[in-house]
Amino acid sequence: MKYSKKISVLLLFIGSLTFAQAQNFKATDPIAVNQKIKKGVLPNGMTYYIYPTDVNKNTASYYIIQNVGSILENDQQKGLAHFLEHMAFNGTKHFEGKGILNTLQKQGAVFGKNINAYTSTDETVYNLDNIPSKDGGVVDTCLLVLHDWSNFLSLTDEEIDAERGVITEEWRTRQNARARIYNQLAPYYYNNSLYAERMPIGDMDIVKNFKYQVLKDFYKDWYRPDLQAIAIVGDINADEIEAKIKKLFADIPTPVNPKKRFEIAIPERVEPTFKLALDKEISASNISFMIRHTAEKSTNDYAELEKSTQRSLAFSILNNRLAEMAQKQECPFKSASIGYQNYTRLNDMWILNVSPKPEKQAEAFAMVMNEWVRAYKFGFSKGEIERAITENISSYENYLDKLNEIPHKQVIGMVKDDYLNHEVIADPKAEFEIVKSILKNVDTKILQEQISKLYTAQNRVVAVTGVENENNLTQEKAFDIIQKAENDASLQPYVDTFEGKTLLGNLKINSGKIVSEKKEASIDATTFVLSNGVKVHYKFADKNKKEVELKAESFGGTSLYEPQDLPSIGRTTTLAMMSGVGELSNVDLDKVLKGKIANSSVSISSLKETVSGSANVKDIETMMQLVHLRFVQPRFDNQMYALLKQRLQNSLKNRANDINAKMDDSLTAVVYGKNNPIVQPFNQKYIDDLSFDKMKAFYLDRFADVSNFEFYIVGDVSPEVLKPLLEKYIASINGIKRKEKFKTQVPKWTSNKIDKDVFIKMETPKSSVRIAFSKEYAFNQKNRILTSYLADILTLRYTESLREKEGGTYGAHVNANVDKLPISKVNLQVNFDCDADKVEHLLPIVYQEIDKIKKGEIAAEDIEKTRTNYLKSREDSKNFNSYSMNLIYNYFENNYDMNDPATYVDIVKSITAKDIQEFANSFLNKADSYEIVFKPLK
Repeated sequence: MKYSKKISVLLLFIGSLTFAQAQNFKATDPIAVNQKIKKGVLPNGMTYYIYPTDVNKNTASYYIIQNVGSILENDQQKGLAHFLEHMAFNGTKHFEGKGILNTLQKQGAVFGKNINAYTSTDETVYNLDNIPSKDGGVVDTCLLVLHDWSNFLSLTDEEIDAERGVITEEWRTRQNARARIYNQLAPYYYNNSLYAERMPIGDMDIVKNFKYQVLKDFYKDWYRPDLQAIAIVGDINADEIEAKIKKLFADIPTPVNPKKRFEIAIPERVEPTFKLALDKEISASNISFMIRHTAEKSTNDYAELEKSTQRSLAFSILNNRLAEMAQKQECPFKSASIGYQNYTRLNDMWILNVSPKPEKQAEAFAMVMNEWVRAYKFGFSKGEIERAITENISSYENYLDKLNEIPHKQVIGMVKDDYLNHEVIADPKAEFEIVKSILKNVDTKILQEQISKLYTAQNRVVAVTGVENENNLTQEKAFDIIQKAENDASLQPYVDTFEGKTLLGNLKINSGKIVSEKKEASIDATTFVLSNGVKVHYKFADKNKKEVELKAESFGGTSLYEPQDLPSIGRTTTLAMMSGVGELSNVDLDKVLKGKIANSSVSISSLKETVSGSANVKDIETMMQLVHLRFVQPRFDNQMYALLKQRLQNSLKNRANDINAKMDDSLTAVVYGKNNPIVQPFNQKYIDDLSFDKMKAFYLDRFADVSNFEFYIVGDVSPEVLKPLLEKYIASINGIKRKEKFKTQVPKWTSNKIDKDVFIKMETPKSSVRIAFSKEYAFNQKNRILTSYLADILTLRYTESLREKEGGTYGAHVNANVDKLPISKVNLQVNFDCDADKVEHLLPIVYQEIDKIKKGEIAAEDIEKTRTNYLKSREDSKNFNSYSMNLIYNYFENNYDMNDPATYVDIVKSITAKDIQEFANSFLNKADSYEIVFKPLK
């Protein structure tokens, strides 16, 4: 479970078709409501939403949205809204103890993934995601869970006490430098209103000591049907679900004389405020300039859509400018953005955010302020506006093409906006008709007027996250920068230097041929062999309509180079991607691709070099052109090389106080040693060893032989469309037909058994445990599946023992995998954070749970939960094109057919406790291991 402060950013898709078709609308014309969603209100005041969709076949998601958050707590209840969220999983009227989890886990659901919740200042939302929906009994069970969450939590004294430790450890895990900085800045963000004092995680003294009745009173006061909405999204019959809801939820009583659900407005303030926040573990600065506004209540009409469309367009252009500026070495900021967004229920916010480079805070803030003033004073060029409209047109067209593929969570997002913020769930096609009319009239003057209205003199806050021993921005300097920017008579309009460039430029392409085709009937795929020796494996897939995905791999990677060259080879594709492609810089490439949904990237790992791509079908040729250019006309820019080194230098500086970075570096040094040639630390020597010439040479070498690459293409594209593109853009690439493999270079551990405590100075004391086991082991499907069983059953055990019974950690994470290359090996890791005073008590429990499995003490229920999850997840994955990509990749690369039950389903079904026991003993016997515990330096 998580807690968060919700800030919903204004996002908007803008429509297509010709403007000449636009209708005339009046400002008060309403936006049509999406008729696909069924909405109603029960007599007791509960709202319900039902949205049928088969985007995930045979599954449905169930949500209950409570219009209740930490803002409703009194001073003795800080943290109880979030505590109550936890208690919803610890016993209800129909599900005793962990009954909800145990019941749904038998349906393949996973706690934290399919079963979860979050608490924010203004709402609490519970979810059951992707639960099987074709068994009426399971549907009834999920509705009963929502019913119990509404009004029937058990809230037993024993369960309350057991959860105090879990939430304390959640606080400890999250109490990092950024959280402490936020606590310093919150009074300024919220002008000392209640929001500044109501972080959902709460006050740990209250969490540890509140009386039981205080929590029960909060539940009785606020968990009630007039403040609740339920939403069911998925492969269901809407009428049947509606009838079930009306019957089941009728027994929830209508509240009598309920407490008023109040909302808090941040007080107005004439004078600007400033706060510099410091923390010893912060090493990267940040500047936020905020202007609070009274929230604009949704009118759900033409005028509101017009305003948000125009703002969205203007801010997207402005942020494109800032992104372009950040790609220059001399730019004083790493990134920057400006926008307007919801902030609280009653307040919105204009915000300018800057991430300066080290020692560049004032210069960075000044540059971004100047760009903001330039925009609202002089507006935008014709080319900028045209590109922004084109991009948004393409996005909306793509959205309309995929109306039947909207994920459950996106639908729930719209439901939450409707219920909590009264923003209607619009009919996208009807909304599009309105947007056409809006776009027809867009010009720079309109955009200027829209954004300049947001730049007001009152309610201003400048919040700076500073760095100790750095020249931090002061109040005097910050206000002076703002004033100078606002009154700078030397500012000139933005000059758009982009001219009508094309992706291929003057490149001449001599097409090749497809020399053979071979059908692979078992997986319904085709292999094309091209005249340059390239093999292309293709499979038609339209689970995701109008999408195409490409992947190409070749063996070799960094393993073929000397250790001293590893920094350069490791960063070579980063430089290539930063530099653009062909005749286009990265900035120009971005502009050329506006309005197209197509991309391509390159990467080099230890064993392989890879080219990837994806596109909407209408832009598949653009994707193929990009792939072609990655091979024949990569670009290497000296200025981008300088920028890359600068970014790495800044990153190195930023690591100085970063606790997580210190832990990672310490772990690497302990496990691999400080002078391991293959696992090199990220330090000044690493940066100094970079070479532009070597990076370029390495790239040209790794991508010199297209014939050594195996291509995989999956998507909603016919062979008739694909084949000419393969001949033109892939078969035309010269292949030198060398035969390469990787070199086996496996970095050795300093010892086969490592046990070490590492002490680190930290502001919020905690211990972090890192345990791992590794052993050479045969790579096959059964071992892969057994590895997963072992890890996931351990996760269930640790959730019960370390979290629920001991209250010792927010969660222990168990990860495991079987490597095939360069050598077959099984790896398993256990990681968790905890109270430093409890770590020595918790560590033996980790090994006790492992020993139980080695002795065969494995609960049949745990095996069945895991088995059901695997089978369900496999079926769910077939709803997406990515399954088809994995299918052909595994068939040709790993020599097995995912569709054959014998390679997965039959194995999953056959696994017994004895199989898991024998595997655990075989793997863990004489496995290399480490136990590294990070502890606070006192």
